[in-house]
Amino acid sequence: MLEFLIGVFTFYTLLKIYISVMQIGYIADMKKKDAILLTPTKYQIAANYAIKKERVVIAETFIEYILFLFWIYFGLSWLQSVIGFNNEPYSSIAYVLGYLTIGYIVSLPFDWYKTFILDKSFHFSTIDAKTYILDKIKAIIIFAIVGTLLIYIVSQIITNFDNWWFYSFLIIFLFIIAINVLYPTLIAPLFNKFKPIEDKELKDDIERILKEVGLNSSGIFTIDASKRDNRLNAYFGGFGKSKRVVLFDTLLEKLNKNEILAVLGHELGHYSHKDILKSIAAIGVFLFIIFFILGHLPQELFNQIGIVANAGAKIVLILMILPIFSFLYMPIMGLISRHNEYEADKFGAKIGGKDNLINGLLKLVNENKAFPYSHPLYIFFYYTHPPIIERLKALGYDFNKKSDSIILNFLNANK
Repeated sequence: MLEFLIGVFTFYTLLKIYISVMQIGYIADMKKKDAILLTPTKYQIAANYAIKKERVVIAETFIEYILFLFWIYFGLSWLQSVIGFNNEPYSSIAYVLGYLTIGYIVSLPFDWYKTFILDKSFHFSTIDAKTYILDKIKAIIIFAIVGTLLIYIVSQIITNFDNWWFYSFLIIFLFIIAINVLYPTLIAPLFNKFKPIEDKELKDDIERILKEVGLNSSGIFTIDASKRDNRLNAYFGGFGKSKRVVLFDTLLEKLNKNEILAVLGHELGHYSHKDILKSIAAIGVFLFIIFFILGHLPQELFNQIGIVANAGAKIVLILMILPIFSFLYMPIMGLISRHNEYEADKFGAKIGGKDNLINGLLKLVNENKAFPYSHPLYIFFYYTHPPIIERLKALGYDFNKKSDSIILNFLNANK
């Protein structure tokens, strides 16, 4: 059983690296072609960024594999011997937190590199060291409170119920729903400053659109996204009374009112089509399958690893194996998500106008320096949105007649 698990994780690792290598080679070839959607300079920048980012992914994947082998052959048994098992469920909590802490420490240099070296060198990241450290501290505190409580509940369920996998699935699924409800009003404001939108004309237009589609909101807000990043975005988050429209200040700066309404119309399309609920349902199916499989792991596996099959060990094994199942499930989620994005584009074009949505997407591509091409295998596994070229084609964008004029108009407007 242990050899099978190692073999599966090895296959997963090699597949991820292979996809990254194919993506790097594909972009390296496409960057030699004439620029499309982006100016020639930004086209080259976007290609170089995508290649360097993928090289980091390869390094992360390799370290992930080394860490997996460490845990399997030595780490899990060592951690149990260090913590001891005199007091359940607190020993299980310490075991899981110890596992997560070591993994977090190992991943931190990669996060620092991507934020302060890679993204800074390409002028994406605007965050300073103080804000970065404060963000990490806040995230750790939140996890220390919420995560510990969740680990405690699940460990109690594992200890006291035969069908622990099913009840644990229910708890985790309900937790995910709760996060979606609470994030816009309780969590996000801990990291960004929210303030009601000041542009009264834009606010009135957004409220009119919300009324037309039958959606209620607790408010329309802007956030100081530029404090951390130059990328443009907007979202409509939350459930029930917690729903709110959130516009990045970078979006307000770069897009005109009609383009903002079209992009926001796209986001509202997801809510109108109940895409968020569909995604949560798909996650629920995924979690059920995962917990069912991992809930029936044979005792032999724990014996081969050399650990006691208590609650903490079972939770850690779930966390270790989860990336494999997530990776294999991603293409299914991607197919659903890409279909939803096309439908949301249709909705946004209807609400805000097709040309406004096209212009907005072109500006997003240029400001976010998103390279327009990706290897088909990379798209299959990783893309939650259709390739931008395909989205524009679906909206009726004429690449031969419009690309140069729209980009030039955009550049002239931002001189």
